[in-house]
Amino acid sequence: MTSPASATPFDGRDPSVTRPAEPPRATAARRGLAALSTARLRPVVLPVVTAALMIAAWEAVVRLREIPEVLLPAPSAVAARLWETLPFLLGQAVPTTLETIAGFAISTLLGIALAVMVTASRLAREAFYPNIVFFQLIPKIALAPLFIVWLGIGSSSRITFSVFISFFPVVVATLTGLTSVDRDLLRLCRAVGARGVRVYTQVRFPAAVPHIFSGLKIAITFAMIGVIVGEFITAQAGLGYMILFAASQAEMALIFASIVLLCVIGLGLYALVVLAERIALRRYGG
Repeated sequence: MTSPASATPFDGRDPSVTRPAEPPRATAARRGLAALSTARLRPVVLPVVTAALMIAAWEAVVRLREIPEVLLPAPSAVAARLWETLPFLLGQAVPTTLETIAGFAISTLLGIALAVMVTASRLAREAFYPNIVFFQLIPKIALAPLFIVWLGIGSSSRITFSVFISFFPVVVATLTGLTSVDRDLLRLCRAVGARGVRVYTQVRFPAAVPHIFSGLKIAITFAMIGVIVGEFITAQAGLGYMILFAASQAEMALIFASIVLLCVIGLGLYALVVLAERIALRRYGG
């Protein structure tokens, strides 16, 4: 006689019916899909969770130690200030964003053109590349007043300073990509009579696409830095000007609110560069 403790609970299924085992292939496919979903979500979930934990720690430290808002506002105070001033800050963000895009576009064209010129001519490489490196070694902040003296206090000085900061990564990355093409492929181009522009458009540039966009990702951040530095010095509008004005008024929450908006704009511009990279890589089979 079976004891109550050893009795198997009734689950509603007929014990006389033998159910087929799940095929190993289906189990492996399910595990593969789960692993793929985890791999896709991890690059998004981990940064978000890390940022949330850091913000929570920041909030806790400010509240527990009762740090004055004039020294370090809590994230909740920054969020409230951002919500209150969002329409005004968005208006201030327009010139900053437009000047950043203009500086980035000019630095992209200038950097790629210089890289092509240096690649195409050994004389140009020997004449220009050392000087480009030399100018890159000069402290950029020290030259900011010179751009203001030469170009005035308008947007042209800020855009020029932004270009001066951001074009060098584009030059180096593009030059690396254009010169890293397989030599056998270039010999094949010469053998079939391909020269000049055709070699660049069909061989060198497709091979250089990953390198070019590596430089562009750096350049978009440098372009915004250049504009913000220029706004610190000359502008009467923009998020850089708002940060400087809020600092003069000891409005720490407004400073952090402006920085948060700057980060959002920077992430958006960086995402556009990444999207363009994916389109280019898909086009050229990268």
